[in-house]
Amino acid sequence: MKILHLLSTIDPRAGGPTEGVRQSGVDMTSMGHEVEVVTLDDPAAPWLAAFPLTVHALGPSRGNYGLTPHLVPWLKSHATRFDAVIVNGLWQYHSYGAWKALRELDVPYYVFPHGMLDPWFRRTYPLKHLKKSLYWPWAEYRVLRDARRVLFTAEEERVLARQSFRLYRANEEVVAFGTNPPPAFSAPVRDAFLAAYPGLDGKRLLLFLGRIHEKKGCDLLVKAFAEIRDIDPSAHLVMAGPDSGEWTPTLQRLAGELGIADRITWTGMLLGDMKWGAFQASDAFILPSHQENFGIAVAEALGCGLPALISDKVNIWREVEADGAGFVASDTVAGTVASLRHWLELEPSLAAAMRTQARQTFHRRFTVEAMSKDLLRVLQAGAREGGGTVEKRPLTA
Repeated sequence: MKILHLLSTIDPRAGGPTEGVRQSGVDMTSMGHEVEVVTLDDPAAPWLAAFPLTVHALGPSRGNYGLTPHLVPWLKSHATRFDAVIVNGLWQYHSYGAWKALRELDVPYYVFPHGMLDPWFRRTYPLKHLKKSLYWPWAEYRVLRDARRVLFTAEEERVLARQSFRLYRANEEVVAFGTNPPPAFSAPVRDAFLAAYPGLDGKRLLLFLGRIHEKKGCDLLVKAFAEIRDIDPSAHLVMAGPDSGEWTPTLQRLAGELGIADRITWTGMLLGDMKWGAFQASDAFILPSHQENFGIAVAEALGCGLPALISDKVNIWREVEADGAGFVASDTVAGTVASLRHWLELEPSLAAAMRTQARQTFHRRFTVEAMSKDLLRVLQAGAREGGGTVEKRPLTA
């Protein structure tokens, strides 16, 4: 098949959607399929050269919405070369532009919301939600309504997506999502990470790896760690990830006020061997997120044999809990304290068994091969529907 992915950006700091497209695209290419990417990035963006797929950068775009005059004409001229177009994410121009260009072409398109319809955003940002509600009937609602399939990466995400807006119509399907298996354990890789942060050697590391963002529950993690600090004096929290909102100084002041500044290391974003070294040096992975669609870092942690201490707002929590691959609790300070306490007080034999189960859960549920095969199943089935044509819709909602 010839597949075209649309994203607002392929900046690696954007997280899961970019990484998912990169890994699944490489895997599908190895299977003989052709995969290309359209992005709203400036053609001079430094991260484009390292991306392993053919990229068409149609920016620079304007504002947070990513408006660019080049997207719709490009799609109208080139989309018919592809068997399927996949829109990754909502609320930026690439999704609405895809609808404008493709609704009258015989090219089926699919949408991955990537958690962007979660009602958490409505509750947390009511003013932003009000603006989205005014925009919704004329844009994103139509994007979803006319898609051949709207693809969710967990049943939990599919159910939650229906709760954000009253006007909602979508041909829903849940598909597998995953990531590449982590590299094999390497003492030099682990030791290089510890050498970069020498104060961590000999500590029992609890790793948070993700964006430093309110959504991720970083503040409640700091508060919870302060409550369990005395369970194991060697326990140490590693906060790894980019911070585009400059929240880190506030969190560091909070840690100082709670008397745990020397028990937390802030690494910034970790890439390549430094990221894998952090996983391999750690005792467990923790993500008390208020909203998390899939969590590629969770899957990577499981693949490294790290039990996942996650909130029940991470949409794969049911799988982690059912397999016994970690501990699940509410996205509160009390819930995070409970997960940390359970892990730190767990008998060594049970902890070893949970590490083994973490790896088994990854290989059974969350590999990129499973993701690629399931996505191809959906695309091939969609291509057979109606002889590959898309039903043309009126301009009314």
